[in-house]
Amino acid sequence: MKVVPYWEVTAESLEDPEASGAKMRWVIGQKDGAENFAMRVVEIAPGGNSPLHRHPHEHEVFVLKGKGILTCEGEKTPLIPGDVAFILPNEEHQFRNTGQDKLEFLCLIPIKK
Repeated sequence: MKVVPYWEVTAESLEDPEASGAKMRWVIGQKDGAENFAMRVVEIAPGGNSPLHRHPHEHEVFVLKGKGILTCEGEKTPLIPGDVAFILPNEEHQFRNTGQDKLEFLCLIPIKK
C-alpha cells in the first residue's frame, strides 16, 4: 500500500519544447507496483500549456484547481474544478491554463505492457 500527500511527489517539467509552464507528478505508477493504470497530477502555470499531441492510449482527467481550455481535435472546451474529461486514443489534444492561478488536474492513463 502507498499513502502519501501528492505534493511530496516531485513535480517534473514536461520534456517537450511545445510545453510551457507544465509539470507532472507521477503519484502512482509502475515503480509503486501498479500494473494497469498510472495516476498523474498535472500542473500548468498561468499562461502555460501542455504540448498539442496524440497517443494510442486514452486519458481520464479530473480538474482539481484553476481554469483552462481543453483543445481536442480542434474543438475548444472550457475547464473548471470538478470537470471531468475523457480523451479517446489518438485524439489530438492540449491543455491550456487561461486563469490567474495554477491549473491542476488528475490524469489517469493505462500502463504500457
